[in-house]
Amino acid sequence: MTQEFSGKVALVTGASAPNGIGRATCLRLAAEGAHVVVTDIAGSMNINGTEVSRTNLLNGVVSEIVANGGTAMSAELDVTKIDQIELCLKDVEAQFGNVDVLVNNAGSLAGAGPFLAGRPEDWQVSFDVNILGPMTLCQAVIPGMQAKGGGSIVNIGSIGGLGGRAAFGAYSTMKHALTGMTKTIAVEFGPDGIRCNAVCPGYIATDMHAASNVRLATAVGVSLEDMKTQRYEAVALRDAGQPEDIAEAVLYLAGPRGAYVTGINFPVTGGLSAGI
Repeated sequence: MTQEFSGKVALVTGASAPNGIGRATCLRLAAEGAHVVVTDIAGSMNINGTEVSRTNLLNGVVSEIVANGGTAMSAELDVTKIDQIELCLKDVEAQFGNVDVLVNNAGSLAGAGPFLAGRPEDWQVSFDVNILGPMTLCQAVIPGMQAKGGGSIVNIGSIGGLGGRAAFGAYSTMKHALTGMTKTIAVEFGPDGIRCNAVCPGYIATDMHAASNVRLATAVGVSLEDMKTQRYEAVALRDAGQPEDIAEAVLYLAGPRGAYVTGINFPVTGGLSAGI
């Protein structure tokens, strides 16, 4: 059976979290034949009270891909550091060639909270990770895509970037900007065969979403389970989605099934309204 991404080189950012969209996307791309570059920042993340090396988590994703017959490499990549982006792409080119598919998944909740409580330094972090990082990566990979005669970029946005979301300050604002950048790239580079789309998740059961539930429950003084119930009442399907749901949307937009789709911001929300 033909694999949709056979021989294609796909780079995914923010892919170390065990319950993350990045990891799920890497596994699906590899299953469809892509040479996958699994990336995330250096350091560690807290998993059930234990600090776990992100490098080890990245290597775990690669090992899983290889064990299933796929091809992958890992790289530490801080999307806010131009020198790291350049070094990463140089290594990718040496091993696999130019990137065909870029998935800008890395994100930050810095500055998420009540608008009046927002601090400029937190908004700057949010801008650097959620906007400047994807912008710089797009600028870095597009020339290689042009040389190949095309490519696909999928930005991971948010339902908060399609409408109003109270208490998400910088995060919602930056995701709005990301959806705008998606359309700009689609229009400018469509003649080169480069497509650019965004997937806009609603409530997805990721590590970041779990942290958001805890933050909101603490802020309003309710239990975590009560907070989940309150949030999911607004979802037509009455539950959070799974990272694999977003991965499937990414594959559609990035691959041949979405060949005539560009410049869209695709909500995958279980029926959650985008708001005003």
